[in-house]
Amino acid sequence: MLLFDNNVNLIDSIDKIFFIEKDKTTMRKLILSILFFCGVLYYGQKNQVCFTFDDLPVAALSFKSNDFQKSVTVKILTALKKHNIPAIGFVNEIKLYDNNQPDTSEINLLKMWLDAGLDLGNHTFSHMDYHKVNTKKYFDDILKGEKITKPLMASYGKLIRYFRHPYLHAGETKEKTDSLNIFLKRIGYIEAPVTIDNSDWIFSSAYDSAMVKKDTSLMKSIGTTYIDYMERKLKYFEKQSNKLFGRNIRQILLIHANAINADYLNELAIMYESNNYKFVSISKALEDKAYLTSIVVFNRNWGISWLDRWALSQGKKGEFFMDEPTTPENIMKLAKITSE
Repeated sequence: MLLFDNNVNLIDSIDKIFFIEKDKTTMRKLILSILFFCGVLYYGQKNQVCFTFDDLPVAALSFKSNDFQKSVTVKILTALKKHNIPAIGFVNEIKLYDNNQPDTSEINLLKMWLDAGLDLGNHTFSHMDYHKVNTKKYFDDILKGEKITKPLMASYGKLIRYFRHPYLHAGETKEKTDSLNIFLKRIGYIEAPVTIDNSDWIFSSAYDSAMVKKDTSLMKSIGTTYIDYMERKLKYFEKQSNKLFGRNIRQILLIHANAINADYLNELAIMYESNNYKFVSISKALEDKAYLTSIVVFNRNWGISWLDRWALSQGKKGEFFMDEPTTPENIMKLAKITSE
């Protein structure tokens, strides 16, 4: 390491400057200790990431029984505990009702997250698309989306503080974006951005099709491909962060509470750890000053990473966005999706 390559010359120079002859051994030990400490800080500093889960209690596809959803929840929470991941889950409260009445079995799944010491956030009541409705309808859906979660969290001594936009649609015009930001601030919510976006939902659909067929070999193949894809996505957004900010910011990962993450969250966490990542809460991630960066580009009808939003706002085009990993064709076919 360059930091230590010339340490002997540095020590000799300092010795000459201060003319320390009788206690040179002590000085050498002190300087070597300082150099070692600086090297640990510089080379051993961990990357940081927050894991966020959308569509709680569970993003169930073909399998919707409470037993299945409970199994998905248990697996996710077990992996989070194993790797000490302070995750947050974003709730669609429409899933907490059965025939317009609160469904205790679904609400109990949220209690499992809270019992694990984790946070919950608002993902609107019905997973509403802000780009397809007016502000009043959307704001009403946000308020409806806290009727159960807010008092439930209060019973655990917690406040519901974070809001995640469905489809990552935060407003297709400046006026709508500003209106949403003002509304969220007024009712006490903090926007939950995403920097590592991905298509785990497509992998989930492919995985579900294999589960329906009880094809465990195909499930394993999809899971292995998923982890490789997620690592390539991580590397891509690391590169984008370094190009924009000259460093790897505290990243925020979006994934869903689904079957593939239930079965492969342990492997996903191991992959992040192997890339020198430390898991942090969303509040810790948002302390990074990068999240204060202005966004001035709107009129986007697709959900994109905040790193992409910042880049577009800074006038980045073309080559800047090259080489983003795409979902493999075989996964797309299994998910019966023709294009992302």
